[in-house]
Amino acid sequence: MASSSDVTSSADNTPENPVSGSVSEASEASEAFETPDGPARRGRVRARRAAVMAVPATLVAGALAVLTAEGALGVQFAISGMPFTVTATELNGTGFEQFGGLDEMAPGSPNAGDTDGQVLVVTSAIKNATLTKLCQSVDLGGTNLLITAGGGAEKVSASDLTTDSTELSGDAAFTNIEIGNDASTLTKAGVKGPIGVFSQQADTVRIANLRQTNYATTAGVFKLPGLKLRFSSTGC
Repeated sequence: MASSSDVTSSADNTPENPVSGSVSEASEASEAFETPDGPARRGRVRARRAAVMAVPATLVAGALAVLTAEGALGVQFAISGMPFTVTATELNGTGFEQFGGLDEMAPGSPNAGDTDGQVLVVTSAIKNATLTKLCQSVDLGGTNLLITAGGGAEKVSASDLTTDSTELSGDAAFTNIEIGNDASTLTKAGVKGPIGVFSQQADTVRIANLRQTNYATTAGVFKLPGLKLRFSSTGC
């Protein structure tokens, strides 16, 4: 699946998830903690944590399936629980890592639903990144908050960039990729994940036609040339 020089995802070469049974078992474990008064919170939390341990990083249908950092690593704040869309015609990065984790909402968040305020996410960490024609939108219910940047000669740039995602698609290519690392041993982006969690890393990453559904983004430096913020009837 990976080579020491370059790996490109393929729509006709989608690896099977070797641990899908573990995720199913985690769901059954959650049901096992139900009581006459309703599902026990402990069961749901333990099931989600078990799912994090089971999630592999895969290259699926010409897209990059990302595994994002544990809340304390990728995100250092309580998330709102409102997803936002990010697109770019191209992302180029050096020092790339990804692994699975959980993001946490503020206690009592109205967006928590039956999730106990937890979102199973995938943290992508990139040491240095550039993005062309960046678009970010948040659905506020009837209107969208829309941000665009990097549409001119100067690209959007970021250092120590992390994104916590539930979906990511595009056409991806890597150099010197390593798949199956323990997340606590990663070295490419300067971020280490939880011990025992499946991860991958590479020297470089390129994603054309990037599209993400994110719950959080952080960066040490984030430069947005040509920034425009407005309300719009449509999102990215």
